[in-house]
Amino acid sequence: QVQLVESGGGLVQPGGSLRLSCAASGFTFSAFAMSWYRQAPGKERELVATITSTGGSANYADPGKGRFTISRDNAKKTVYLQMNRLKPEDTAVYYCSARNGFKPSIQYWGQGTQVTVSS
Repeated sequence: QVQLVESGGGLVQPGGSLRLSCAASGFTFSAFAMSWYRQAPGKERELVATITSTGGSANYADPGKGRFTISRDNAKKTVYLQMNRLKPEDTAVYYCSARNGFKPSIQYWGQGTQVTVSS
């Protein structure tokens, strides 16, 4: 049973920080690239960041570039998203996603965790 379980979301004031975690199980975590996506109400789901299967390289979409950091611990089968200097426009449901490097058309999704940035 493939599972991706996000945690760490919540309410934070503008300028604050949150660290999201995504615990994976049911598949070979180290063979998958991992990504964070987010979806705000009324908007399409958008890529936030991605990291290679080994953790050797990471890429960021423009909105979080310079503020967000994606990392992973393959021994713990967990991927993280450190979010700093949060803005109200970062408010969204954040989703963890896994993509197999050998068969990238297969993508697993978590249930999401709510991040609300508001004063």
